[in-house]
Amino acid sequence: MAKKNTKKQRIIRHRRIRGKVTGTAERPRLFVFRSQKHLYAQLVDDTAGKVLASISDLKLKRKSSRTEFANTIGKLLAKTAKEKGILKVVFDRGGYTYHGSIKALAEGAREGGLIF
Repeated sequence: MAKKNTKKQRIIRHRRIRGKVTGTAERPRLFVFRSQKHLYAQLVDDTAGKVLASISDLKLKRKSSRTEFANTIGKLLAKTAKEKGILKVVFDRGGYTYHGSIKALAEGAREGGLIF
């Protein structure tokens, strides 16, 4: 049997997680996507099929390491969520391991005031 590559394994994990995690208007899903260069985060209401807030590091200037920068992205997302009246979220790590920049983004969102 051939070994599956890491991208396919992540997609399988992500589908398994998405079967269990859904976002509502009261408690949206905080979705994280990590590419080779950038980091994206969105607050999604799955019942209505709408993105409530989103942020990425495309337009922000990186002055520190990737994990420290992910922490600031989490704080900025929490700030925009608070402005829209969102305090509680469900965290969707997108099949990635809860380590490094994903963990830093989650901790930054918690420091910003989001509850998961």
